[in-house]
Amino acid sequence: MQLYNIIRCLKTEKRVRFFSINTLNSLFFFLSLTSLSCSKLVEVPPPITLTDASQVYSDDSKAAAVLTSIYNNISQNTITAGGITSLSFYTALSSDELALFNPSSQIDKLKVAFYSNSLSSTMNVDYWTACYPLIFTANSAIEGLMRASFLTAEVKQQLIGEAKFIRAFCFFYLTNLYGAVPLPLTTNYKINGLLPRTPSEEVYKQIISDLKDAELLLKSDYVDASTKSSTNERVRPNKWATKALLARAYLYMQDYKNAEAKATEVIEQSTLYGLAPLANVFQKNSIEAIWQLQPVRAGQNTSEATLYILPPTGPDVNDTHPVYLSNGLANSFESGDNRENIWIGSIAAGGIVFHFPYKYKINVPNAPVSEYLMVLRLGEQYLIRAEARAHEDNIVGAINDLNVLRSRARGDQNPSNQNPLPDLSSSLSKDAALNAVYQERRVELFAEWGHRWFDLKRTGRVNEVMKTVTDLKGGSWNSNLQWYPVPLKQLQLNPNVIQNDGYN
Repeated sequence: MQLYNIIRCLKTEKRVRFFSINTLNSLFFFLSLTSLSCSKLVEVPPPITLTDASQVYSDDSKAAAVLTSIYNNISQNTITAGGITSLSFYTALSSDELALFNPSSQIDKLKVAFYSNSLSSTMNVDYWTACYPLIFTANSAIEGLMRASFLTAEVKQQLIGEAKFIRAFCFFYLTNLYGAVPLPLTTNYKINGLLPRTPSEEVYKQIISDLKDAELLLKSDYVDASTKSSTNERVRPNKWATKALLARAYLYMQDYKNAEAKATEVIEQSTLYGLAPLANVFQKNSIEAIWQLQPVRAGQNTSEATLYILPPTGPDVNDTHPVYLSNGLANSFESGDNRENIWIGSIAAGGIVFHFPYKYKINVPNAPVSEYLMVLRLGEQYLIRAEARAHEDNIVGAINDLNVLRSRARGDQNPSNQNPLPDLSSSLSKDAALNAVYQERRVELFAEWGHRWFDLKRTGRVNEVMKTVTDLKGGSWNSNLQWYPVPLKQLQLNPNVIQNDGYN
């Protein structure tokens, strides 16, 4: 609300030309420092005003608060509110993971548009506005930290690494949602406000560059709010989080050798990471967690649990519980796969059985915080390495990685299982091995951070799958719909940004 009022005031004075990547974003940098509500992450210093910003990087705690403000900002929004975490929900609606209970709803036309793949420049979620202020803050932090001469050396190094990680993280999602996107790397609003869209290949080069820098700068341990002391809390990215995101970026770029190498580096950190039992994967500080977001909304563990867990009455038309798992996803689990039993819940209502995501299980208001939102986890690293190995014709290695996950899903600790999930054969063909990887990704990573939507696109299966799925959802599919439309206000603010094909 503070930011909105200032923007409105400036508009009245006719001093505003751009929004998503211009000078207004500098307000986010300062206001975010004064609006933190998560005291567990950092004790917020006295408010910083626009006139004393030069003092931010002369003090370790204030400098650390700049990066903490980014994590707080990401965590603030609920899963449907339009922040970057909401892409888990909306891409699941766009793909074949979630079903909308009332697809003709007039209550929330936005969800209907995502579900039926009928988005437009005026009917979508503005991930530009969700991500570019974070990028601006990261750019501002990098510039300020590079000039700082009074910070403790280890704090300065850690914070520059975090800023570069966050910038890469945001660019990764922007380019996978929209394709080509502007690539602002400074705080120069005159340049940023008129940047054209940069091809995804170039965006990925910057992502890789930032992550390589962060890999060298970040500590191996997890650090607390001061960035000086180690902690059990996994809510600030460390060196291994950078390697994990690098592994994913290399996979998406089809650089399979480096994808395998980086995933292996993470997997081999067995004293820090391991595969948790299915019921414990999404708990706070889980051994599987590489990076999590700490809840900051009062009385709530995760908004995922609040939205997805259905009451005894089932989904409803009042937009409180509007979605459930699609039949396609619910039926995609093999017999004996305990991911179905532990990560999926079900409710019988009105003579119909509805399934729902149940990875996060605490939806009771004011319950003790025991779950954090998972961003990066070890299970994905096994899948990245398996896919990279399959592409490199190391079928035995690929299947071994898949069988590690299937062993957990089988529940080897439960010998009484009468119908256990079998291991995959290492004699599979390359195509069969890749299909096995895609299936494991579907049942392992569902409803997490857009994995299914991005997997369909990057593996060339999106048209085949979505033609059938969109017809069933009451929409009409064409290939351009794999890229979300650029929001109209962004087109109006920057004449050099061109709309994606197929949208008005």
